[in-house]
Amino acid sequence: MAAKESTPRQEEGNELVDKLVAINRVAKVVKGGRRFGFAALVVAGDGKGRVGFGKGKAKEVMESKQKAVDSAKRSMIRIPLREGRTLHHDVVGRFGSGKVILRMAPAGTGIIAGGPMRAIFEALGVQDVVAKSTGTSNPYNMVRATFDALQKLQSPRATASRRGKKVSDIVSQREGDSKAVKEADNE
Repeated sequence: MAAKESTPRQEEGNELVDKLVAINRVAKVVKGGRRFGFAALVVAGDGKGRVGFGKGKAKEVMESKQKAVDSAKRSMIRIPLREGRTLHHDVVGRFGSGKVILRMAPAGTGIIAGGPMRAIFEALGVQDVVAKSTGTSNPYNMVRATFDALQKLQSPRATASRRGKKVSDIVSQREGDSKAVKEADNE
């Protein structure tokens, strides 16, 4: 029973948004019958570039969700965003048999992604992105593959500092490459 819910919950002070990605009911067969437990997968973020995911297991749904939220808060990472609305560049992430492709998008595109990836982008604060998942539909592997891709993202500032150049040199090269490609196409 993989019920999916995406109701945001605001928390006072921190302004964190958490989204329930998947909940799984598991049964343990004992002498008197079955004992049920629940496993929850939750994504939490501040909507401004920080996001994390967590898992929780308990005998009750709400308790497992709360454990997952606490775990997600502890595992938050910062992701550089372009103009606070999209990714800086296209990136591919893998985990197990799951593979995700994340592409930056122009303003007004929206979040074109399914299931667990949509929850991550909403919690992260991304407004324009195109994402595709191939290989697996397992929400745990999709979340981990998406986080693998997000951790590979680098801002132009980080790239410039690593190369010992100015940010304007890096950004102008990127724009220059696209202009050169357009000129080559016109010929």
